[in-house]
Amino acid sequence: MALLLGIDTGGTYTDAVLMDQDARAPGIIAKSKALTTHDNLAVGIEGAINAVTRDTDPAAIGMVSISTTLATNALVESKGGDICLLLIGFDEGALDRAGLRDALAGNPHAIIAGGHGANGVRQAPLDKDALRAAAVNARDVEGFAIVAHFGSRDPVDEIAARDLIRDETGLPVTCGHELSAELGGPKRALTAVLNARLIGMIDGLILAVQDTMTQTGIDAPLMIVRGDGSLVSADFARKRPIETILSGPAASLVGAAHLTGRADAVVSDIGGTTTDIAVMQHGRPLISPRGAAVGGHLTMVEAVAMTTSGLGGDSEVRVDETVMTPRVLLGPRRVVPLSRLAVETPEVIAALDAQIASPLPGPHDGVFVLRTGRAPRGDGLRKLDRALLDRLGPVPVPAASVLRSQLDRSALNRLIAAGLAMKAGFTPTDAAHVLGDHTVWDLRAAELGAALMARRRTAAGQPVANGAQAVSRLVRDAVIRRSAEAVLAAVWAHDGLPARTVATDPVVAAALDGHQGVARVDLGLALPLVGLGAGAPLYYPGIAEMLGCEAVLPDAADVANAVGAVAGGVRLSFQAVLTQPSEGLIRVHLPDRVSDHPTLSAARDMASWALREHSTVAARDAGADAPELTEFWEERVATVENRKVFIEATLTVTATGRPRVAGGGA
Repeated sequence: MALLLGIDTGGTYTDAVLMDQDARAPGIIAKSKALTTHDNLAVGIEGAINAVTRDTDPAAIGMVSISTTLATNALVESKGGDICLLLIGFDEGALDRAGLRDALAGNPHAIIAGGHGANGVRQAPLDKDALRAAAVNARDVEGFAIVAHFGSRDPVDEIAARDLIRDETGLPVTCGHELSAELGGPKRALTAVLNARLIGMIDGLILAVQDTMTQTGIDAPLMIVRGDGSLVSADFARKRPIETILSGPAASLVGAAHLTGRADAVVSDIGGTTTDIAVMQHGRPLISPRGAAVGGHLTMVEAVAMTTSGLGGDSEVRVDETVMTPRVLLGPRRVVPLSRLAVETPEVIAALDAQIASPLPGPHDGVFVLRTGRAPRGDGLRKLDRALLDRLGPVPVPAASVLRSQLDRSALNRLIAAGLAMKAGFTPTDAAHVLGDHTVWDLRAAELGAALMARRRTAAGQPVANGAQAVSRLVRDAVIRRSAEAVLAAVWAHDGLPARTVATDPVVAAALDGHQGVARVDLGLALPLVGLGAGAPLYYPGIAEMLGCEAVLPDAADVANAVGAVAGGVRLSFQAVLTQPSEGLIRVHLPDRVSDHPTLSAARDMASWALREHSTVAARDAGADAPELTEFWEERVATVENRKVFIEATLTVTATGRPRVAGGGA
């Protein structure tokens, strides 16, 4: 019996599951959670691995796989290593397209002569002297990104430049043609730049996981989840870390399919920070046709079509003081739940007691501020921001003691955006403690926070709720309603309907409110709703009832991402484009070379043979044990004077297979 170890690093928890690959689904033997350590993800990963393998012989573990938010968070936070971009055959104006200049974030670049035209014909010789000079001038960088004009049609200049730069510097090099066969030079350059900036970060994570595996005696292949839900080997991911963006959400969809056996469903995963919503058809997540969009960057990386809402168990709860009737607002900011804060810093209980003892509610009651431990970079902080940061320490302080003016509140928002400070306050997680639905952390802190929230005032000057229980029910109901709106907006967008109207349309509101009258107002989902995440049992029965659909809540909903990390398989696709530069000449543009042939038949045969060889080798490098290949041919023709003329064709070969498992067998 081979055991599979799946790990997922989420915004709040790092989850781990141990599964029997030979057992029927779900096959879960053990599961564990450890708090995610954002400053050093390896600490949380080590804690989760040690907990889940405590009673297991390490030699029985045949594969380890991890889904990670590291690449996604790095792009959102504009983090990454310093690199140099080499643009071959482009002009300087390319930097102002596709957000390329912003993605460079001040990193150096060089324009090099060379490149090809759309038909693969060379437009200028490759300037190797300029490449060497660029390598010398790019000091203190951690890697290079290389993109040539129409390098996806003929990669010869990118390959030559890659080999030269590696010989000159010994540093990692990312080529645009390795990541995408699509046209669009600036967008390929953007994707290559982001990939190059992530290499050091992902490499550090992989090394940390491998060190933990060594310490615990696990000798097995390490796999990483890509943004489309498939798995690749750690060595493969090291070279193409950008393909791990949206890794966690993709793993949740694979986990949902494995745990529920449902081929068609809407999947909604509520975490600590966000709710991720996607549609699953035929047992696989739908892939975004536009490429993955993260942190304001639209890349050429295939990833799941996912809608993310800033709603989770750690969402900040606020009171809407502009309306007459009691109403709470949720998120989108994530804060530390008071119940968790009190476990780590018991002194906050005394501060909460003091606030309760005050006869009048204060604007910052139940709110604390603390530093994150991250050091500011350079001298970029404003004077006011620096002064506020200096007043904060590692121990949380009541917000009222440091926020003395609107300027201070603005400074705090900037520090939070920069990842230097964070708030703690009342959250849906705290409300769940008060209602007895969640019992992990400090109940007293949750009750005090709820009591402080309940005595906030509406626009009518009345308390929001009559006590901690009542305000906690308001919060739970608000999570259900906002979640139902988010799910509905996501599926409307999938169907091509105006999702923006969900939150404002009075007819939609009447339907979700369960309008009873002469008119019957119904709307909902045509597919079952699979609820994932630790909070799914608390909210998704109510959400499904509101949307008039079946709720599916798998037993292991709280660790579905970790299940998906090992339930997926290797899946790689490669393309060859066939063009006709002149009558009687068919040109085949392969991932690594170009070749010419006299007939379409001969060109297609050669493309098929070459792609199948390339795909098989790549799939095995990615960790597949026995890859299977499928082909898809798409041809474009035009009719000219009643005669069909070949324009272009694309051959796609996809390699799929189960990951290699230590001890033999897939």
